[in-house]
Amino acid sequence: MMTEMTRGVLFVHSAPRALCPHIEWAAGGAIDAHAKFAWAPQPAAPGMVRAEVAWQAPAGSGARIASALRGWDNLRYEVTEEPSPGVDGGRWSYTPDLGIFHAVTDVHGNILVPEDRIRQALEASAKDRSRLAEEMSLALGQAWDNELEVFRHAGEGAPVRWLHKVG
Repeated sequence: MMTEMTRGVLFVHSAPRALCPHIEWAAGGAIDAHAKFAWAPQPAAPGMVRAEVAWQAPAGSGARIASALRGWDNLRYEVTEEPSPGVDGGRWSYTPDLGIFHAVTDVHGNILVPEDRIRQALEASAKDRSRLAEEMSLALGQAWDNELEVFRHAGEGAPVRWLHKVG
């Protein structure tokens, strides 16, 4: 059976330097690849470093990478996975304070909120507009975007390396 290949990006927004080899090992191990990142200082968090690594591997690898890094102290990251035939795209965002957020994405990277999630938000809000706004904000991962935005801007223009699945 042929597995569809896809690609994505791992954005390590901030990490203590001591975690760097462990992050490389975990991310590479998640897709059976050797990983060596180009670490750079993270201006938004003095003493921390950042890296961006583009990857190519079988569909579903974004979830494996995100899971491999989940729960580490002082680590902030995002993983994106492009859609492939028969498989939705995805984005995983992680912060130490908020934990992990996952969303299905379209070919342009827009978050797709499932019908049942929208129905739940409408039901939970009971026509209270502020509660509906809170529910939709949660469905879209706004708290993660708010926390990570300063780290994203600090990394604009950074070089990106490629990480390929072996074999």
